[in-house]
Amino acid sequence: MSESSEKDPRVYLAAERTLLAWVRTGLAMMGFGFVVARFGLFLREMQAVQQGTPVQPTRGSLWFGIGLVLMGVLVNLFAAFHHARLVRELREGNWDADRPARSGMIVAVVLALVGLAVATYLLTVR
Repeated sequence: MSESSEKDPRVYLAAERTLLAWVRTGLAMMGFGFVVARFGLFLREMQAVQQGTPVQPTRGSLWFGIGLVLMGVLVNLFAAFHHARLVRELREGNWDADRPARSGMIVAVVLALVGLAVATYLLTVR
């Protein structure tokens, strides 16, 4: 990295934009997890109103929701760690552009699996 690009504020601003994108992703995951966890409660209440009898609690949506909230927390912690490391590498001039960005791929695959699990849960719980 040349001296002029090392001190270029656009490089650091791009890193900050990436950090903020990861923070938004983590917050969205936490919000979605809260909705999923509370959706099970909503389903139980609707079933109790329709049948007029107490319903056995189902814990699936609660655990999916908690999992999503915790995953959102981990994404935000990872984003902070990654940003600090990236800024340090940029400052020292030893940033490697060939290093793959596995974190985005991992989050995408895990969210796809969670989505499939939630869809399966919604199809089986009536």
